Amino acid sequence: MSDVRRLAERVLRVEADAILGLIPKLDERFERAVDLLHGRSGRVIVTGIGKSGLIGRKIAATLASTGTPAYFLHPAEGVHGDLGMVARGDVVLVLSNSGETDEVLAILPPLKRLGVPLVLFTGNPTSTLARQCEVVLDVSVAEEACPMNLAPTSSSTAALAAGDALAMALLDRRGLRPEDYAALHPRGTLGWRALFKVADLMHTGDAVPRVGEDVPMREAIAEMTRKRKGMTTVVDGAGRLVGVITDGDLRRLHLKAKALRTLRAGEAATRQPKVIAADDLAFKALEVMESFEITSLVIVDGEQRPVGVIHMHDILRAKIV
Repeated sequence: MSDVRRLAERVLRVEADAILGLIPKLDERFERAVDLLHGRSGRVIVTGIGKSGLIGRKIAATLASTGTPAYFLHPAEGVHGDLGMVARGDVVLVLSNSGETDEVLAILPPLKRLGVPLVLFTGNPTSTLARQCEVVLDVSVAEEACPMNLAPTSSSTAALAAGDALAMALLDRRGLRPEDYAALHPRGTLGWRALFKVADLMHTGDAVPRVGEDVPMREAIAEMTRKRKGMTTVVDGAGRLVGVITDGDLRRLHLKAKALRTLRAGEAATRQPKVIAADDLAFKALEVMESFEITSLVIVDGEQRPVGVIHMHDILRAKIV
């Protein structure tokens, strides 16, 4: 192995160990931080400078995109007027590996006057900053991945991972649903995947191919041809779904030398076909189709009557994948 690859491997191992080293530190203080950030009526203001500030920006973005209103406040800008963005009801998440950052210490007095609680991510739980904060989370690391043990590497990775853990705990506490997440990402693929439901894409009414189980196969094939879905539903006398007939079924029957003209739809139908609910997400329908190698799904109501059909092409046209 070359020296370059050996160094890269060491960096990855040291940083991975730094993240794993946070697990034993997950105690009641982490739960208190989640309670504090979740219980406030305002926003989460994330602050830090240097590499901590860069990590703070990412944490603020992750919080905001997962249902916790948040923004980043640069401490140097804060002492020059940006503290006006902080209001009672907010909570501040501070990142400082040393816990002695002058720029962050400078904004503490006005924050204290506002009665804004502070949560701290730090590598020094006995620091000046730590003594001023309501909740202190120890994100210290054994060593930096930097060969000189100087550049923030493991410490910034650990802080980022701790921020993700905090954001995901808040996401779970808020009960964020896929459609809620999609509303925050309306232009992304994730938004498309989560916004569309089967009901938004399915064919309904006269567009649903439907034949009775006692009709001759000639009529079933004619219905498949008219509706152009590559299949037809087969229903009993009460209109309940008993099966489906697909183009594939016709080919398989032909290969078995079955006389199609002599069969009834119910005899040729595949019984107990895969169905899906109208309220299910469209990407779930696609997953079912791909898992069972089929191209259409039937949507049934509470009485097992077919009310719609969705085809794989409908989902692809919606750009869900």
